[in-house]
This record gives sequence, C-alpha cells and structure tokens, in this order.
Amino acid sequence: MNTPKTQLIGEHPAIVALRDLIARVAPSKAGTVLIYGETGTGKGLVARMIHEGSQRAHKAFVDINCAAIPAELLESELFGHERGAFTGAVLKKEGLIEAGNGGSVFLDEVRELHPVMQAKILTLLDTNRFRRVGAVKPIDVDVRFIAATNKILLKEVNAGNFRDDLYYRLQVIAINIPPLRERGEDILLLADNFLHKYYQRYGGQRKTVDAEAQRIFLAYGWPGNVRELENLTERICLLEDGDRLMASHLPARILREVQTASVPGAALVPASDAMPIQANTDYHQATGNFQKMLITQVMQACDQNLALAADQLKLSRHALRHQMLKLGLLKDE
Repeated sequence: MNTPKTQLIGEHPAIVALRDLIARVAPSKAGTVLIYGETGTGKGLVARMIHEGSQRAHKAFVDINCAAIPAELLESELFGHERGAFTGAVLKKEGLIEAGNGGSVFLDEVRELHPVMQAKILTLLDTNRFRRVGAVKPIDVDVRFIAATNKILLKEVNAGNFRDDLYYRLQVIAINIPPLRERGEDILLLADNFLHKYYQRYGGQRKTVDAEAQRIFLAYGWPGNVRELENLTERICLLEDGDRLMASHLPARILREVQTASVPGAALVPASDAMPIQANTDYHQATGNFQKMLITQVMQACDQNLALAADQLKLSRHALRHQMLKLGLLKDE
C-alpha cells in the first residue's frame, strides 16, 4: 500500500478515525468517494491523501473546482473539444478528464455543476466513456472520481437542485470532515504547525501561542476552518515581531465574536475595526488581566467617559464602576 505524502494533522478522535478511514478507502477498488465538509476544512487535502494512498498515485491527480469554471466553458474544460467544434476552437484540445486517465479526478464543489453537466458526469461514471465537444467517437478512460461538497447533497436533491441518480452514484463511500471548532486542542496543534511552517518560509523568530491567545483560539468559532487559521498565522508571522502570538495580534472581529458569545447580553464596542478591543474567551475562565485590558481599552476609546463606556459594554454605569473598583482601575472616593 502506498503511504500518502500529504498528512492530516490532529489527534482529536474524529481526525484519528478519519485517517483510519482514508487508509482503508484509498487502496480499495471502490469507485467514487464523496467528501463532505464545510469550506476550509481540508476536502482537497483528504482527496489528495486518497489518491496518494491508492495504486493510482503514480498517475495524475486532477483538481477541478466546479464553481470556478463558467458553466458555458465547463464541458470543453472537462471533456476537451475537436478543432472547429465552435467559434475559436482552432485546435483540438484534451480535456481535464482525459488528462487524468489512470489517475484520480477531484470534482470540488460538485453541487455547483449545471444540470446538463450533471447528466454528462453521470453517463461518464456509468460507462467510463465521454465525447469531446464536436466529436463523434467516444473516448474510454480509467479514472477514479472523488467529489466534494460543502452542502448536504440529499437536501439539494430534495430541493430539486441535484440529480438523485448522480447523488447515489457519487455516494458509494461518504467521508465527513469535522469543522475546526469541534476539534478541541487540535486548533492549538495546527496553529503551532502553521507557525513553524511560516517561520521556516519567512524567517524571523519562531513563535508560540501565548496562553491568552490560546484561550481565544479555543473559544472562537472558526467559520473559515483550517484555512482561516492558516491564513491568520501566516499574516501574524509576516507582520508581527517577537516570539509570541499574542491576543493583541488577533483581528478585532475575532475578539468581538469571542467576547459576545461568552458574555450573555454583553456586546463589544462598535463592529468597526476603528476601536480594536483585545477581548477574551470564555467569561467564566476570563482572568482579571483580560478584564482590565478590555475595560481599559474601552475607556480609552471613549475618552475616559464612564457613561459612554458602560453603554458600549452594555452595562449600567454603576456596574461598570463597581467592576473597575474591584479590578483596581478606579479609586474609591
């Protein structure tokens, strides 16, 4: 069995089980695989691992984003065309499916296929044959299809947006990738991996994640999943000095979301990055240092106006004053 060069990092039980499933599916002779996962969870990574762990690893892995190619061009891109098939077709062109012969073809965002293309893909899956645009004779191919979607395809079938016969044809084996927010400590493991990756690429100081930033990472919802985490750590490696990834390096939108979610009824100051608030994670785990940081920054942003700061924090003026006294931010008169 081939060992995939591409690795899926993580120790959460769901990821351990996913790696085990990939190891069993990859070398099998099962035809199609359908990968489910939110945007940024690593569907392309899993598809490549399946290819690299198969007997097709020495052949091409063709990655096709069905949402990125205009519908009117998709047939020619996938199947190729004959010379003169349409205006501008001055030469014969090999399509992406043909280029993947013997290997694997990854249809990312397969839900976005136009209904006509869905029918053509179904025929291809059933017969292992297709015709170039403008051709008469079919071409035989030996391709393993791996499809992916960030939608629940059965719902799309029930809504009339996706062919039921293609759905059942694709879902020979279904693989589900958990979102990053459900992977617990894997968030920190991945963050450290990315920090090391970009330290090696860009130089500077090798960063580790500060304890306060760790708590925020674990509390944040990561709507962009692993891709969002990687992009964030790359930006911090490029723009921030020092050997720590600090809470102060994180975008205000992340801090706002974490604080709003962790303190019922307490919204952070304006949804504008004009007043960056260094927020925290779970309120019940919040340290006095964080509370001081939050209140101090709000007071600075409000020009030390206690009433305005209380309004921004959705507290009464009395409650804010009491908390400031408790934290040593205000002297009892």
